[in-house]
Amino acid sequence: MWEIIKAAGWPIWPLIIASIVALAIIGERFWALRREVVAPENLLPEVQKWLVQGGVTKETLGKLEQHSLLGQVFASALSNAKNSREVTKEAIEETGRAVAHELERYLPILGTIATVAPLLGLLGTVIGMVELFGSFTNSGHDVAQFARGISVALYNTAAGIIVAVPSMISYRYFRSRVDDLLVDMEQQAIKLVEILHGERK
Repeated sequence: MWEIIKAAGWPIWPLIIASIVALAIIGERFWALRREVVAPENLLPEVQKWLVQGGVTKETLGKLEQHSLLGQVFASALSNAKNSREVTKEAIEETGRAVAHELERYLPILGTIATVAPLLGLLGTVIGMVELFGSFTNSGHDVAQFARGISVALYNTAAGIIVAVPSMISYRYFRSRVDDLLVDMEQQAIKLVEILHGERK
């Protein structure tokens, strides 16, 4: 591996750094975007039980906020339960924007890496071509420099593609996952609002 990195030259280092950052983000988002962590299915029935058993206290609201992102949305709804339906929905939407921002954390960076990696590979290719043509002189050509130029060009092109493809696939996957989670959370929040205002049992 070290021989390949040496053959690829200095342009490979930005790609190596980008690949490490991308892997870290992919691992973190896989862990953070688990459904049972973001929007547990059993949370709404549990909140309904609390309401039947005598309402929700400040302590319960605090636990709910610490429970999950969906818990934050529910806590916002329950804090405004005595207000009108419109006020409750506005509070949920405001909290929902913060939750959406949390779900999308690091995804712009991953998308940027997916876009920039091929360009970094192309930069390495250009530098390799410059070295390649620099090997030709009036007295002939330097075979070693010619071979190095080819190595820098090809290795960087390949590395750019290798970093970009998984990053783009992961970015699209996480974007879809975030959208699914937001839709699910919105539906559960609407159900809670209907329960609070006596429109659903």
